[in-house]
Amino acid sequence: MRRINLKKANVARSNTIRDINRQIVLTYVRELGPISRAEIARETALQRSTVSLIVDELMVSGLIEEVSGESTGGRPPSLLSLRTADAVAIGVDLGIVKTVMATSDLAGRILDQEDFATDPDVDITLKKIVGCAQRLIKKNRGTIEGIGVSLPGVIDLDTGNLYVPHFNWRNDPFAGVLKSATGLPVTIDNDANAAALAELWFGRPEIREVRDFILVLIAEGVGTGIVFDGQLYRGEGGSAGEFGHMTIGSGAPVACAVGSRDCWEAFASERAALARYQKLSRGNGSNEVDFPQLVELALKGEGNARSALKETARYLGVGLANLIQGLAPEAVIVAGPIARAWPVIAEELKASVSASICRGFPSTPIIGSTLGSQPTLMGALSLVLATKLASASIAEKKQGSVRLAAH
Repeated sequence: MRRINLKKANVARSNTIRDINRQIVLTYVRELGPISRAEIARETALQRSTVSLIVDELMVSGLIEEVSGESTGGRPPSLLSLRTADAVAIGVDLGIVKTVMATSDLAGRILDQEDFATDPDVDITLKKIVGCAQRLIKKNRGTIEGIGVSLPGVIDLDTGNLYVPHFNWRNDPFAGVLKSATGLPVTIDNDANAAALAELWFGRPEIREVRDFILVLIAEGVGTGIVFDGQLYRGEGGSAGEFGHMTIGSGAPVACAVGSRDCWEAFASERAALARYQKLSRGNGSNEVDFPQLVELALKGEGNARSALKETARYLGVGLANLIQGLAPEAVIVAGPIARAWPVIAEELKASVSASICRGFPSTPIIGSTLGSQPTLMGALSLVLATKLASASIAEKKQGSVRLAAH
């Protein structure tokens, strides 16, 4: 039972039930549509008149639309579907090597995409992001309602300060500059948090229906997004999930972002896998590859690539066992380019978890990301889309404020 926090409690008003019912109807349309008003009324036990009133409001807000169903001999039935005619969000996936930007419709379908090299100078990178955002906004003629930014760092929700250790970016007015240049609300969050949010809202049904899970993002570093009871858990100052720096051994093949060779990131990151491959391949002239190329080699059966990824998976499993024993999630999701190598690493990873976990502890499903090849880009888009879909107020379009991951 949740204890009420009087400092943050909102007294229920007369429209509270209406707002809850509106979100329930919208969720039925989003996840089960095309669907009829009668089906929604039957599933929810709401009055037909109540459903019709809510549907009218959602249609006026531009969230849903009527579509024609298949005729069975007479007039085609009128069904309800999520409105996906326009681009409504811009996602900015700011990575260590490159930044990817895209627009999407309300269902999370990517419509346009651009990418460019990420510059270590925050002002240069921000200028590129602003220019790309302005082009995408102009192209879509006023339909964009917000911008989401996913980045490999820590964001303090109270102050808006951010820290990106790889570039040593500290407290730069990222959101403020982007908002001023575009006139749109801007939401920023850590890349692992954003990817977890995307799994929650846009992942396959087996993940959408899980209320408690941990997403582990393997990239240059190791990040985790934690979902409890269908909500992201960020902790004090937005720093929850920094398990990449927990100690799991000593003498890792690379140092982590802050210089340690003892932490999980130093053993299980992409950089660690590449270092193992380079060591195994020394002398044959084929060791200069990036991580996607390493995955490709492993999938094609190249022995050193497979060995490097399996060893990395073994250490990944040690860390996952710690998270499972400490948090007991319903599922663990592994995301990032390494998920493409699932046929190579899955057996080694699960065996490592089983060997590292206390006997008798309940087993936890471990699966590769269901978001495809761009989980952090989908995460960036979800920072806008989830806010729009979950909002109790359907008239919240273009407020012109800066939002910092307040879901």
